[in-house]
Amino acid sequence: MNSATIFGLAGAVLVGLGLYGLVTQPHVLRKILAFNVLGNGVFLLFGVIARRGAAAGFAADPVPQAMVITGLVVAFSATALAVALMLRYYDATGSASLATEPDAGTGDAKPAAAAAVTAAR
Repeated sequence: MNSATIFGLAGAVLVGLGLYGLVTQPHVLRKILAFNVLGNGVFLLFGVIARRGAAAGFAADPVPQAMVITGLVVAFSATALAVALMLRYYDATGSASLATEPDAGTGDAKPAAAAAVTAAR
């Protein structure tokens, strides 16, 4: 088992963990973290694919490296924006969770924090 295979498996595990966290976690900050883990797994897989191409005898291509570096910058910016939006959501609702509970009066599902704010009025 060579290093490219190990890094490829590690990237696949990171993608799987990120997808699992996105699906199962109701808390917004945990979803942001899971999305970052997923993105890092994709970057690692992309680097492994580029490395395998160079190891197979193809000419070294700087484009995958440039794309990963650009992706890291974009991911950092997107994370900062997501955290800022999460803080706004927290200020508006009093909770950073996206879990829903049915409204007793109408049967509509709304965020648990919004239901608590409505009940307090």
